[in-house]
Amino acid sequence: MAQNAASEDFYSRFHEQLEASQAWPGNYLFKFIIKTNTDHKERLLSLFEGKEAKLTEKSSRKQNYVSLSIVAHFKQAEEVVQIYRQANQIKGIFVL
Repeated sequence: MAQNAASEDFYSRFHEQLEASQAWPGNYLFKFIIKTNTDHKERLLSLFEGKEAKLTEKSSRKQNYVSLSIVAHFKQAEEVVQIYRQANQIKGIFVL
């Protein structure tokens, strides 16, 4: 339970920082790292369903990992927080 409280505290602070740092509605840049040859990319992209999102991919030198940069438009900061909450539930995704 303490871990959930810490997570809630993190997301609450993050939401406040998003509100203070940019105007809403607006674009937001997400960055993730995933292992190559997994279904993580499809699962991650499904979080952006219904949004016009621009995806940029860059493979690591040895092709073991892929860096994903996703820019999407959001009406409010809470939508960004929800994407991060859902992405953190997918094992094997590194959120930057």
